[in-house]
Amino acid sequence: MKLYTFEVLGQRRYGAELKGQLVDLPVAYAALLTARGDQPGALPALPMTLLQFIAAGERALTAARATLAFMAKRPALPVGERATYLIEEVKLLAPIPRPGKILCSGVNYRSRVEENPNARLPEDPRFFAKIPSVVIGPGESIRHPGLKYQVDYGVELAVVIGQTIHHATQPSVLSHVFGYTILHDVSARWIQFKDNNETMGKNFDTFCPIGPCIVTADEIPDPGKLRLTLKLNGQVMQDGTNEDWIFPLPRMLEWLSAAMTLEPGDMMSTGTPYGAGYFRKPQVFLKPGDLCRLEIEGIGVLENPVVAAGN
Repeated sequence: MKLYTFEVLGQRRYGAELKGQLVDLPVAYAALLTARGDQPGALPALPMTLLQFIAAGERALTAARATLAFMAKRPALPVGERATYLIEEVKLLAPIPRPGKILCSGVNYRSRVEENPNARLPEDPRFFAKIPSVVIGPGESIRHPGLKYQVDYGVELAVVIGQTIHHATQPSVLSHVFGYTILHDVSARWIQFKDNNETMGKNFDTFCPIGPCIVTADEIPDPGKLRLTLKLNGQVMQDGTNEDWIFPLPRMLEWLSAAMTLEPGDMMSTGTPYGAGYFRKPQVFLKPGDLCRLEIEGIGVLENPVVAAGN
């Protein structure tokens, strides 16, 4: 299931993709209940946000699947109600506009160690934080603070937590994953490296595009074999698979949850493959007027333009 948060007629909604359209899940589920009556054990209503939906767990997923099967039969809805939209009719937002926590993996691709002579293979996964307020969605502009900041790009697979994780063990931890999305780790390298100021360098406003959707974990049985690409103005800058990971996903989640409790809707990204602009010769940095197109197989495409910060 591909789940989206979107805006239509000034209202923020969420839904699932069905045959090229978006089904507004809370509205469609209410129509299902009206048509079928109360069902034993069923939710009386679906939550109103995707974050709340994730926290509701398996009962919400079961209700959503039943809703999509119901809508596939093109049922008649009450006059004045609408439950489906063409994607081009709506404005897509970040799937979770304000996640609770966003933890991003540092060096986690062997090829990244090869491209950076100062890097070394870490003994354990390392993480830095993205602040929720810097998240933007598909099509929104990355605001460029100025050329001296050396703004860099990085395509990453992000994990969306579905159940609370604390001191998890590798054999069971993936059962706590709700799904996956694309995260663009935008960085101001000048700030990041000149004083080892990673927190500020990673957290300029708009430096965390996420989207276009969350794909539920059942649709990606092996997240360690996905291809990631990033194109800058149509030119391929990054192209790799997660088979190059230093630490597999269960190891990352086990290590991170040893320090902090991960809650439903939190996100953990998994590193970026070879091709970052800072380490290229000559270096390549983002500039106003650029267009970034990120793609991960099985999830979709996340595209964002770059504009001057004053725009």
